[in-house]
Amino acid sequence: MVRGDLPEPPPTEVVRKELAELTVAAPHAMTGYSRSKFPHWVTQYGTCDTREVVLQRDGQDVVQDDQCRAVSGVWYSAYDGKVSTKPSTEVDIDHVVPLANGWRSGADEWTTAKRRQFANDLTNPQLIAVSASSNRQKGDQSPDQWAPSLRSYWCTYARAWTHVKYVYALNITEPEKTKLDEMLDTCPA
Repeated sequence: MVRGDLPEPPPTEVVRKELAELTVAAPHAMTGYSRSKFPHWVTQYGTCDTREVVLQRDGQDVVQDDQCRAVSGVWYSAYDGKVSTKPSTEVDIDHVVPLANGWRSGADEWTTAKRRQFANDLTNPQLIAVSASSNRQKGDQSPDQWAPSLRSYWCTYARAWTHVKYVYALNITEPEKTKLDEMLDTCPA
């Protein structure tokens, strides 16, 4: 089966330490929030933007046109197990930690440059190609509000979410921390 190629999050024992170091706090207000404050899908090289780079990375047999747009390939959504072949309509690039969640967790105090980095992060496990339907179900919800329907992905998802929050020194809520602990319990011993 085709698998997404999300940058590998740290091992469970490292992520548990990161989780313990995160600040638990009430969410910040959404006052002033706009997706446009997180410049995303910026050019990475040539005519390839962040979205196209992730589609290429996470897909199998991906063919791109002369503008770097994925025109064919196969994508497996680790969130729900769906396989897609139509990148323009069936595949979304998910911000593992959604932009709005980042805003409520401390990104409201960042510079535009740092928000741009967060929205286009190809180094950390922040971006993954998933089914459009799973991405829309998730919206901007945290793990205590939404989790991948494939429980087999919970370990990776919790490791990715926690690590991104740690790298960017973002806050978490108490229910979010509780759910992340529960999801990390699904990781192999």
